[in-house]
Amino acid sequence: MITANLIEFFCVFDEFCLFFELELKKRAVSMSSKRYRNRPGRMSDSEIMTILILFHTSRFRDLKSFYLGYICQHMRRDFPAVISYNRFVERQARVGLNLLLFLQTCGLGQCTGISIVDSTPLVSGHLKREHSHRTIRGWSVKEKCTMVWFFGFKLHLIINDKGEIIQWALTPDNCDDREPLKNRKFTEKNLWKAVCRQEIYLSGTLREALR
Repeated sequence: MITANLIEFFCVFDEFCLFFELELKKRAVSMSSKRYRNRPGRMSDSEIMTILILFHTSRFRDLKSFYLGYICQHMRRDFPAVISYNRFVERQARVGLNLLLFLQTCGLGQCTGISIVDSTPLVSGHLKREHSHRTIRGWSVKEKCTMVWFFGFKLHLIINDKGEIIQWALTPDNCDDREPLKNRKFTEKNLWKAVCRQEIYLSGTLREALR
């Protein structure tokens, strides 16, 4: 059976999706008089968002094994209208914006006294195919982190001592780790004291701004 926390996540996601769809329809601009089908899918956006959250809290290493081997086999009672994996991947791209807006508006935590700042690389493609990559062309270049060379982006996170995300930022991979800390919008959430993994590299001005 699905856990109580997961049921709570689903209810929160469902309310958010209903509100988001209504606001989106109010602000949508019609570009053509052509009529489009608007039939709801077998799985709702809130169900897909719940499955993605469940995947990231599980011990599965890839989404395909988790969806086909766990959701479709052991959680059919909780998700009776499962769809094919290919269709699930297509719907995953659609609900990505919903998850992003939910995180920014409803999912961020508050500063509890100590804030921890760090960054991690987000690999978007293999280095050998960097010149033929069209999706992020002009957005990313080859760069080296502390371990290996990679091609993609950097995710900068500020969390509190409970592990809750206070603020986040996405930058090109060649961005210095200290650059987002200079942006007041990134550090405006009452950061009483920021502890950086590479605090030795902070200048005196930036160090005082994070106190």
